[in-house]
Amino acid sequence: MSSPSTGARRTLPILPVDTVAGLNPALADVIEYRKSGLSLNWIIGCPLDCGYCIRHTFANFEMKVPRRLMSDDDAVQRLMGHPYFRPHRTPIQLLNRATDPMLPAVKPHVFNVLRQLDEQGLTNHVLIITRWRVDAEDCAVLNSFTHLRLTVLVTHSNIQDKRIEPVDSSIAARSLRTLHQHADRYRTVLYWRPIVPGLNDSAADIARARDLSRHAHATVFTGLFFRKEIAAYYEAHGLDMPYEDTARRKIMPEAAEQRILDAFLHDSGWGPLFRKTSCGVAYAHGEADYNGHFGIRELCDICPPAQTAKCRAAWVKPDLTAVTREARALGATGRVEVDERAIVVEGLDEPPRYYLQHGFGYQCHDRAKPHHPRRHGRAETGWTAQNGTPAA
Repeated sequence: MSSPSTGARRTLPILPVDTVAGLNPALADVIEYRKSGLSLNWIIGCPLDCGYCIRHTFANFEMKVPRRLMSDDDAVQRLMGHPYFRPHRTPIQLLNRATDPMLPAVKPHVFNVLRQLDEQGLTNHVLIITRWRVDAEDCAVLNSFTHLRLTVLVTHSNIQDKRIEPVDSSIAARSLRTLHQHADRYRTVLYWRPIVPGLNDSAADIARARDLSRHAHATVFTGLFFRKEIAAYYEAHGLDMPYEDTARRKIMPEAAEQRILDAFLHDSGWGPLFRKTSCGVAYAHGEADYNGHFGIRELCDICPPAQTAKCRAAWVKPDLTAVTREARALGATGRVEVDERAIVVEGLDEPPRYYLQHGFGYQCHDRAKPHHPRRHGRAETGWTAQNGTPAA
């Protein structure tokens, strides 16, 4: 596949105000709090055409040419002035929903924002997710940041159907090897996703992921966000539906996970494998998980013992009074609870829950949307309850 973008050294234009006003409001809002961090998305538009892309949900999948919503300087100021931003603590994500940060026309702006954040002396985790080309020159830039805890997550699926994923996965594989070879200040994670049963979970697919896991500081595997907008795209393009129903959470069926774990547990050739992004990122940097996943103990059964011990030592059940005070200030209603797995609240959307979660280093769940045992916060599709009945 030829390069999807040109003019690597030119400055991306900023969209006119009236054009921005016509965008999906969620897309025009450049900051979104996601579980893995406060996400800064000041550039939109991507030519890579992955059929399952989250851009479908923002109604901008047809925007193929990257454009900025604001200047890099303004984006940095917007991030640092956000009420949920905590210096040195809040994890940050750059461009994880509307473009690929390593596209030639995009990455100079990414490097500029990283430089500005690093010059502030910030030590926050910063996550960059790409499936595009990364070369040794890029690695030198990534290694030049001296304060940020930077992680590059390389998305690799090995999906062969070009109607679903036109970008050859060998591009991501080469980038992963290059990043790992040159890593000094930053860390790199193999982001093995989306795994879809019957599409890319064969023995050969699993063996390829095993081989690639040796070229990463950690490997994270996960399933597919199959939202109604993505289902509509599949239907319109005559693609086979991966699942009968859509879901709010990622779909990773129990049988698919078990096939991966069986291969992992019976073959010593794997690198460290994790179910959750923050677990892999934290391990790569030699730290305890900043999302407090240790409270969900069944997540930890594949983690390296030394990492489990590190997370256990850092995991402290927060004081109910302090949690209640902060939750109420954020707008929580009803009873606030702190149990042995998580903070449980009512009336809070995802952003304030993530703010509490990152502040206390302890999972924070919505009572109305419980995280069921063993499913690890995934959709119920393909899971059974512990008594063998379909998952609720």
